[in-house]
Amino acid sequence: MPRCDWADSDPKMQAYHDKEWGRPEYDEQKLFELMSLELMQAGLSWQTVLNKRSALREVFYDFDIQKVSQMDQTDVTRLLQDERIIRNRLKLEAIINNAKVVCQLEQAGSSLDELLWQIVDYEPCINYFTKPEQVPAKTETSLELAKKLKKQGFRFLGPTTVYSLMQAAGLVNDHLVGCQA
Repeated sequence: MPRCDWADSDPKMQAYHDKEWGRPEYDEQKLFELMSLELMQAGLSWQTVLNKRSALREVFYDFDIQKVSQMDQTDVTRLLQDERIIRNRLKLEAIINNAKVVCQLEQAGSSLDELLWQIVDYEPCINYFTKPEQVPAKTETSLELAKKLKKQGFRFLGPTTVYSLMQAAGLVNDHLVGCQA
């Protein structure tokens, strides 16, 4: 199957590309997982994150937002000892913080789904790039969304990480022309 160049290196990358990346996602828990995985990627390869995904799911209760929001510094200390995951205190604390912010959104009558999707008027933006170098690392829209998220209290989500989240959650579709996914 012809696919985007970055996805051909490994079966996990291929499966992620073919079944998840660029497909519109609206489920709160799945969006929270994607957000958490994207912030974990900062400074690392996506392959590293995918290799640790199952352990991250385990330690973060399958990214159950309510359960993660109840985690505290004792949990962070425990997680920093777990060699199966990415052990970065700031990233771990950001995931817990971000779960709390999602809970606050829900209490205010909103949702992560709504907060993310309103930036693209609830319609995926389909790009028609033909070469990998055409795909941006960030955009004006990701910069605007990053500012919005920061204002809400989210952490570790700058414009580049937010653009990766937008790609992962299908807010933008950056599959190259000719990709069969």
